[in-house]
Amino acid sequence: MDKKSLRRRFTLQFWKGNIISFSCAMFAMIMQVFINLFASWLLQQLVDVSAGNDTGFTLIELTLLSVAMVFAIAVCGILIYFTRPKFISKALRQYKDFAFAELTKKGISAFSKENTATYISAFSNDIASIEQNYLMNIFDLVWNILIFIGAFAMMLWYSPMLTAAAVLFSLLPIAASLLAGNKVAAAEEEISRRNESFMSTLRDGLAGFSVVKSFKAEAAVIRLFMKSNRETEDTKCRRKKLETLLTMLGSGAGLISQFGTFIICAYFAANGYDSVTPGVVLVFLQLMGLVLSPIGEIPKMLANRKAAAALIDKMACAIYSNIRDEGKDIPNTLEKGIELRDVCFSYDGKTDVLRGINTVFEPGKSYAIVGASGSGKSTLLNLLMAGNSGYSGEIFYDETELRSISSHSLYDLISIIQQNVFVFNSSIQNNITMFGEFDSAEVDRAISLSGLSELVAERGTDFLCGENGNGLSGGERQRISIARSLLRKTPVLLVDEATASLDAETAFRVSNTILGLEGYTRIVVTHSLDETLLKKYDDVLVLKNGTIFEHGTFDELMAKKEYFYSLFTVSQ
Repeated sequence: MDKKSLRRRFTLQFWKGNIISFSCAMFAMIMQVFINLFASWLLQQLVDVSAGNDTGFTLIELTLLSVAMVFAIAVCGILIYFTRPKFISKALRQYKDFAFAELTKKGISAFSKENTATYISAFSNDIASIEQNYLMNIFDLVWNILIFIGAFAMMLWYSPMLTAAAVLFSLLPIAASLLAGNKVAAAEEEISRRNESFMSTLRDGLAGFSVVKSFKAEAAVIRLFMKSNRETEDTKCRRKKLETLLTMLGSGAGLISQFGTFIICAYFAANGYDSVTPGVVLVFLQLMGLVLSPIGEIPKMLANRKAAAALIDKMACAIYSNIRDEGKDIPNTLEKGIELRDVCFSYDGKTDVLRGINTVFEPGKSYAIVGASGSGKSTLLNLLMAGNSGYSGEIFYDETELRSISSHSLYDLISIIQQNVFVFNSSIQNNITMFGEFDSAEVDRAISLSGLSELVAERGTDFLCGENGNGLSGGERQRISIARSLLRKTPVLLVDEATASLDAETAFRVSNTILGLEGYTRIVVTHSLDETLLKKYDDVLVLKNGTIFEHGTFDELMAKKEYFYSLFTVSQ
């Protein structure tokens, strides 16, 4: 899909169910344009009546027209007050909702390759620019175009000769506004990139706070923050300087243009040329301002609109990049098992992390994957959950190759418990159900099987877990992760070093809970070589240098006295 088509998908969100609010706000604004032009004419009439010229209207009639004009301004203002903010608010809400919903359609493998600061910046700083330079810009742009056309038409109606003189003087502000207008879009994109980098630096500093403190790296992190902050603000400063320069050039050139036109008008009025009256001179200068202002503003508005459109493109391209091709749906049951045939994988395309993996995980059985650090344990588990499709060989779920399975269907088949469990700042209930609706009996079963009964009895399911679960212990967070998986009732449970950061007693209880689950195919990557636990696995796969060096039950591997025997002996 090309860039324009992608942008259209996003900009369409501005208008869904929002046409009435937009139309009312636009109608009121257009009426204000006519009222402003009418006010210029009314001013000319009042001045000429005051000077004793016959305009065809009495002072009382002009006064009544002035009152009607004020009333019309109030009506238009009230209409804009209610409709324009409503249009902007709904447009941005729908845009962000759509963007986030599209983002969640990405697979785990695609999202893990990306920098989340890109999206944080897109949903914060970029949104502010889109609101001002794209949505509000629509009204401002139409206003300036209509006021320019209307004012210019009135100038021609009053005096073609004066209009010709004004056009000549207007060439100067036109040249000034076009001088640097195209640079605004580039400056806005650079600000977006700097904001993204700043967000990334800030996120790293906060996420790695404990590491920074424990290694006494505060000074280095502060320097990184200050550098990124300085570069961001310097870029904004250059943007502001550019805008200031454009304003100064436009104002200076406009002042010269207005004074030049005023001198010509004064000359014509003094000599009685072209029926130029004092009122016409005054209104001509006012109309001249209405013409010059759009000349200076429209190029900037178009540049800002182009810059905002580039930010929409940036969001769309980020969301629709690294998309995994969707395959077909399969049943959420495992009948024959998971089979790997000659699977190899490399992160850099040179060194294989996994080589020639051939194995079968039978339904309902438990498997431990062990090995030294760097042997490929977590990589193997990552491939099983479609974390990366760049492997050679084949991975079959029953008789369907993994790369041809849709992500939606795959996640109905598998659940994963990882070392780092994300817990929302919400209740225990919501963190278990992931904000879904489940039968209370099913929730109670998941709580019981995962070992959360004691916690729930003590604190209740409404207990708030805190930011990323800081109100819970590591073991409690892991048990919530287990309860989530049990509630989903997926037939395959993948466990990746889930107990690595837990104390020995808690780790044993969590692992024992997982092994005690019946009816699930459990594939567990573990660093812990606990004899009691290992004896409960149906099969232990021992990885060495990216290959399955040996496998069997705990007793069989110990009897062979090969690599696993050495690993186990050293760990004791």
